[in-house]
Amino acid sequence: MTMNPNASDAIGMALVNAFAQRGYPCALPDADTIAITRRDGSQVHGSLVEWRRYAVTRPAEELPAMAAQYVDQAVQALEQGPSAAPSGGGARRMMEEGGLRIRLYPEGALDERMRAALLTRPLAPGLLETVVADLPDSIVPLNRADLGDVPEHEAFGNALARSIEAEPHYVQATDVDGVKISHIGEQHRYIGAHAHVLRRHFPGPLPFGALVAFPLPEYVAVHEIGADPHLVLAIKTMQDVAARLAGTGERPVSPQVYWWRPGEYEQMEERAGFYSGRVPDLRPVGVQVEQGEDGRLSVGLHGDTTAELVQGWESARG
Repeated sequence: MTMNPNASDAIGMALVNAFAQRGYPCALPDADTIAITRRDGSQVHGSLVEWRRYAVTRPAEELPAMAAQYVDQAVQALEQGPSAAPSGGGARRMMEEGGLRIRLYPEGALDERMRAALLTRPLAPGLLETVVADLPDSIVPLNRADLGDVPEHEAFGNALARSIEAEPHYVQATDVDGVKISHIGEQHRYIGAHAHVLRRHFPGPLPFGALVAFPLPEYVAVHEIGADPHLVLAIKTMQDVAARLAGTGERPVSPQVYWWRPGEYEQMEERAGFYSGRVPDLRPVGVQVEQGEDGRLSVGLHGDTTAELVQGWESARG
């Protein structure tokens, strides 16, 4: 869903107005990205992360002048070349320079037109993974037009490999109400790529897989499904943790909890999986737990997938 700037987003509106005054209509597909329409009708996308970080420190009355200066420089780049981001085979150059990464976005952040224009694909229901150019001062989503002769699966594979192998991460185990949760995290926004290497963290048998959540670009939360605690409690706890992180963090991705079912994807050699064009099996699950006036708990299972998981788990316990 394209975000229309309004009075509550004075920083975004200042740029939109400045571009429009110079003959460049644009929109904000999300708070971090601006989509600019060139005079030939094509589009270029740029990151607003550094602009917002700078503009938020300045008085509101200075925004129009600051935006005008910023846009004048951007317009020069637009008029001098085909794109301010890599284009015309630029993906190949970015791959050789190690500049591609994977970033997760909520499905609602990009409308159908944007999904068609950007190099993005579904990771799971409600989640998109997008190839981005990791530039010195910004993160720029890659246009499909920028691929040149690079196949999509090759660009995704390169971006996954760089996000996982070239970027630092930590794994921190926590206990929340008796539920063991591993947090995979770091300060950069490419941690979601670790959905493709969950086997690294759980090398042993996983008869029921794991629960996974992607609340923020910097965090992935994982709970290995075992005999204890009760699975409904584990799902409820993961929901609470994911909702709290997504509700308080910057640029949330999703509070949804997913059932990770290791299968054909994980049976491939790791890097072959990156370049296969395939993704792990992640299915949404959820529960609703309420306490009645008599003190008894009632449990509701959200969707057939949750019912399948819980019933299978209970049957295995005997």
